[in-house]
Amino acid sequence: MRHRIAIIAALTFLAVGCSDKAQEQFNDAPRGKTNDAPADVISFPDGFSNVATKCDHGNRVYSAFKGDANRSAIAVVPNDPTCVAQPS
Repeated sequence: MRHRIAIIAALTFLAVGCSDKAQEQFNDAPRGKTNDAPADVISFPDGFSNVATKCDHGNRVYSAFKGDANRSAIAVVPNDPTCVAQPS
């Protein structure tokens, strides 16, 4: 029974892994305005993630990142009183 489950799991993994999704071009949603304003960066000692923050349309956006890694954690504080709302 365990072998049967393992075989089914492996076949499912292979079927999903062979999809064309990873090969598709960037079919992202249409873009509006781009916010190129500088961000405030908080640098932590080596071994810890750094943080960048900026305001966008009255919301505070935080991005935690480590070095040049291609991933980060994002947090948004809606209606942050320290952010002046920008017209849409």
